[in-house]
Amino acid sequence: MLRLNETYLGARVTSDEVTRGSAAHVDVLARCQAGEERYADSLGWLHVDDWASDEKIAQVEELAARLRAQADTFVLIGVGGSNNAARAVLTALGARDGSLDGTHRVIYAGNTLSAFELRRVLEDLEGHEVVIDCVAKNFETLEPGSSFRLLRQWLVSRYGEKDAARRIVCCGTPGSHLEDLCHEHGYTFTTFPEPVGGRFTALTEVHLLPLAFAGADIRALVAGARAEEALLRDAGRRPDENPAWRYALVRNLAWDAGLRVELLSFFEPRFRWFSKWYEQLFGESEGKGGRGLFPASAEYSEELHSLGQYVQDGTPQLMETFLDVSGPGADDSLVLGGSDIDDRFGYLDGVDFWDINKASFTASREAHAKALPCPTIELDRVDEEHLGRLLYFFMFSCYLSAELLDVNPFDQPGVEAYKQLMFEALGK
Repeated sequence: MLRLNETYLGARVTSDEVTRGSAAHVDVLARCQAGEERYADSLGWLHVDDWASDEKIAQVEELAARLRAQADTFVLIGVGGSNNAARAVLTALGARDGSLDGTHRVIYAGNTLSAFELRRVLEDLEGHEVVIDCVAKNFETLEPGSSFRLLRQWLVSRYGEKDAARRIVCCGTPGSHLEDLCHEHGYTFTTFPEPVGGRFTALTEVHLLPLAFAGADIRALVAGARAEEALLRDAGRRPDENPAWRYALVRNLAWDAGLRVELLSFFEPRFRWFSKWYEQLFGESEGKGGRGLFPASAEYSEELHSLGQYVQDGTPQLMETFLDVSGPGADDSLVLGGSDIDDRFGYLDGVDFWDINKASFTASREAHAKALPCPTIELDRVDEEHLGRLLYFFMFSCYLSAELLDVNPFDQPGVEAYKQLMFEALGK
């Protein structure tokens, strides 16, 4: 299960204020649970089964199986919402070098314009059998477009045009130029869900295909998201018992109290790429009109020794949301042996690193909560089911939070502004 723990919320925001806010703004929750007509062209993610039905999952699994038979390396070409969720899930599940099973891996392109990094991608493909997947809703974004050309030409030079075509998948909008290219050259075309913005595509074919290629259990991921949807959109449930709603209210109250940054902190490095997904989700959804908490992240315990001082005693502008795993998994135990030399760490003899890490977490949260609100999002364990729950929880919370802030959660005018200037500089 997934829970919101408000025990350490008290600085600047209280649970009583959250409950009162729930009663005052309950109409916002009801509108979002139902899905607002004004956002109909952006709410395809709200009902998980719209784009992750059993039939759709079977199609994804069939395509993934074909690609796995052809190749050991899947290059996911996409930027932001087109790759962050798959990367977040694979990293959280413990993928090493992009692989869960040691035989099939996912690597990433289309998220940089650095010649140095793109050369490293090409070098990393040598000695491997490769397929590529270009994810581009409108096929106008520079990063994936340029990487697609680079990698497509690399495939043709290595395999020839006919075999290369069998190794190319494109995920785009039906009727787009990308679909035309697929029909013309014999590439496989899959559908980017039109009523879903990129940062909300975590539970669609955009990410399910690379996850299935890497060996993740996408049925369990979707099942977890379905269960979380049923919980959070249950209109019969008391509003003040809805964890996503209460989390959104905490963020809104923090904003009203003058806080301007939310730090997502975690003591498991496996959440590193999840934090990047979170940063885009909330940054693009809420950062408009001079409003919105700035989403940042901290990977503890390492960053306790860099950011920890600021969090504890710096400018009082932060709320800190902790992401915590309640119990250890099969690979989460490592016991220290007894002392063999006088290293003065004898108090750790026979202690499990799981417990050492937990002690660091509980002490840090207690210390930080004296200065700033510290809600905690708790997972029972890290597996596909719970990650599906977590993805849906954050997407629904983001929708609620943006509505409370009175901004459109589904557009990104600031991103479009820089793109126009960039295209002018490149002579488009």
